[in-house]
Amino acid sequence: MVLKNLSAIWAASAPALGNHLWQSTLFAIVAGLLTLILRKNHARARYGLWLAASVKFLIPFSLLVGLGSHLARPRAAAPPESGFYSAMEEISQPFTQPTAHAIAPMAHSTTPPTPVHLLPAILAAVWFCGFVVVLSVWYARWRRISATVREAVPLREGREVEALRHAERAGGIRRPLELLLAPCSLEPGIFGIIRPVLVWPEGISERLDDAHVEAIVAHEVWHVRRQDNLAAAIHMVVEALFWFHPLVWWLGARLVEERERACDEGVLEQGSKRQVYAESILKTCEFCLESPLACVSGVTGADLRERIVRIMTRRLANKLSLGRKMLLAAIGTAAVAAPVVFGLFTAPQTRAQSPQTVRASLPSFEVASVKPNRSGDNHFWIQSDPGRFRVTGAKIKLLIQQAYDVRSYQVEGGPRWIDSERYDIEAKEEDSQVEEESKLPREQSWGQDKLRLQRLLADRFKLRLSHTTRELPVYALVIAKNGPKFHEAKPGDTYPNGMKGFDGVAHADVLYIGPDELKGQGVAISRLAGMLSELMGRTVLDRTGLTGAYDFEIKWSIDQSPAAATLEPEAAKPETVLSSPAETFGASFFTAIQEHLGLKLVSQKGPVDVLVIDHVERPSEN
Repeated sequence: MVLKNLSAIWAASAPALGNHLWQSTLFAIVAGLLTLILRKNHARARYGLWLAASVKFLIPFSLLVGLGSHLARPRAAAPPESGFYSAMEEISQPFTQPTAHAIAPMAHSTTPPTPVHLLPAILAAVWFCGFVVVLSVWYARWRRISATVREAVPLREGREVEALRHAERAGGIRRPLELLLAPCSLEPGIFGIIRPVLVWPEGISERLDDAHVEAIVAHEVWHVRRQDNLAAAIHMVVEALFWFHPLVWWLGARLVEERERACDEGVLEQGSKRQVYAESILKTCEFCLESPLACVSGVTGADLRERIVRIMTRRLANKLSLGRKMLLAAIGTAAVAAPVVFGLFTAPQTRAQSPQTVRASLPSFEVASVKPNRSGDNHFWIQSDPGRFRVTGAKIKLLIQQAYDVRSYQVEGGPRWIDSERYDIEAKEEDSQVEEESKLPREQSWGQDKLRLQRLLADRFKLRLSHTTRELPVYALVIAKNGPKFHEAKPGDTYPNGMKGFDGVAHADVLYIGPDELKGQGVAISRLAGMLSELMGRTVLDRTGLTGAYDFEIKWSIDQSPAAATLEPEAAKPETVLSSPAETFGASFFTAIQEHLGLKLVSQKGPVDVLVIDHVERPSEN
């Protein structure tokens, strides 16, 4: 069970993870190119670029695109999708697979999983083990440093305290830092993020002159000013989550290198002598050990030889020119704004529906009676006969589904009563309409009833809707490898022993759904796709290319049923139950479709029309 869950999680997240990794890698490469341009400028500029590259691993572009979609206002009409946005979406998500086979549950399968099937679970398990190892190593180091801090005692006076207060005034530190004297050999360092303290090892002051102490303390105060411990902790999270990516560890080294250079530049700009400052670093390295954690900022990090060369060089780093500042600002703004703007322009488009337009353009019933159903019976009926339309015990949400030919998951909004209160409707068409529609095929005649039902909902329930398009998971119903396994219905077949419709007569175009079975009698595949949409909780698109009417039956294991037991039947249970192969009775739902029908459900993503209920009222009885 654990392996199955890991496989499912990995399979679902692998494409998104692939997109995020390559986008973050590209972002880091761009940041690296910018650091080359700024190699003669202050280290804090390069540090900011590397930190942005690290944080990008925690912020997928898809999150910014989603933010833009959330902020977008509905537009009045749906313009055609431009090639630019389509290309941008393809480029931004190259690992998104347009189609993927639906994986059937394996509860009843006796075939052992192959190594290929276990690969997602193995990869997920390897990642989790690496994640735990990284956290464990850091936790052990953190406990070591925490134990040292607990053993330290506050230092209230002395040249170290005087140097600290002087550095705080020079650096504009409002909250005084506490200086702790620790019995250890670790280098002086800043411990903590919210309330940092300066940990000072015992015995090191005896080996340093006053100028050396002032330089080291000034360096540590610069770490506090720059909030280096917080930035290092953020990157440690990145390293724990993406420990398998070599670029992440390389970024960590660059961050430590540039932060130490930035502090060196700050100390020298405050007036410390180069030789004294370089000597203070060398003496610290001679008598102390480097901090084992990047989020405890010390003084000895990065390449020591290169740092000393930079410190002793007379040439100061150049400040950023106005042009370079504007370039960095423009690139940073574009990196954040571009995905948000993309989300704004590709947000679901909403088309408002005017009640006046609905009433004017739709056919109507000549007379209609709408009354609440207080029978307490949970069954419902929708019956359409020539000239008459009758509804018994139906919920308004269901009537909306019938009128607009959508599924329950495609209707959003509205008060709770639309999915709880039931109504009876008796409606009659005009005689002229009955005569005219009697010449139409049954499909077109039922289509006219749907339009009249839309008009009735708008007139009597004051229903106002908006249409919006969302990119949602869908299923494509396709023909399996060995072809269809059901047969086409005979023209004019009266099905004397078959299922009966609402009128109590056995005939074609009857679809029955039970807790563990689905039967069709002279049913079009498009209608089967509609019922599967209800069962699966997502749109099922008919991609079979089959245009006839067919007889079929599917049975599956009840515990594998995709919420079928909660659905209300479309027709009364037939007197005669059609048989099903015993050997496939316990098969899963996906497997049953393939074995019984020779069809297959393929998972993909596609635009789905969604109805948003803007307004609805309870009708007056008549």
